Amino acid sequence: MENPSDHKPVKPASRAGFGLSLKGRALRYLAAREHSRAELERKLAPHEETPGQLAQVLDDLEAKDFISEARVVESVINRRAGRFGAARIKHELLTKGLSADRVAGAVASLKGSELERARDIWRKKFESPAPDAAGRARQMRFLAARGFGGDVIRRVVQADED
Repeated sequence: MENPSDHKPVKPASRAGFGLSLKGRALRYLAAREHSRAELERKLAPHEETPGQLAQVLDDLEAKDFISEARVVESVINRRAGRFGAARIKHELLTKGLSADRVAGAVASLKGSELERARDIWRKKFESPAPDAAGRARQMRFLAARGFGGDVIRRVVQADED
C-alpha cells in the first residue's frame, strides 16, 4: 500500500521561468516588449549554462529578426516622445546598448518636434503661465527634468507669458 505522504508535489515548469531554456526566456522577454541585444545579454547572462550558449541563442534570434535595433528605437520613441524630450530619450536609448549612429539618427528626428512636444507637456501640467519668477523657475525645472533643452524651455515658458 502506498503512503500518500511519500509523494512530492509536482511544481509546474512554467512557474516564474523555472525550467525554461535560454531561448525560451529570451522569447518571453521579447514577447513583452522590444529588447536590444545588450539588454537580453544582461538579463540572460545569469541563466547561461555553458560558455558561448547565450551568444549562439542571440545570434539565432537576430538572424530570424526577433532582435532589431530599429524596432527598439521606434518602440522607445513611440512610448516616450509624448512625455519626454530628446535628451531623456537619448539617455534611455544609450542605456539599452544601441549603436551611437542609430541613437543620433533618432535624436535628430525628435529635434524637429521638440518645441511642440514641450508645449503640449507644459499645457498638460500647468494651466496658466507662472505669475512670478519662482513659478517660472519651477516650470523650467519641470521641463528640464523631462529632458528638454534650455532653448526650448525658454521659448515655451516665455511664449506663454506674452
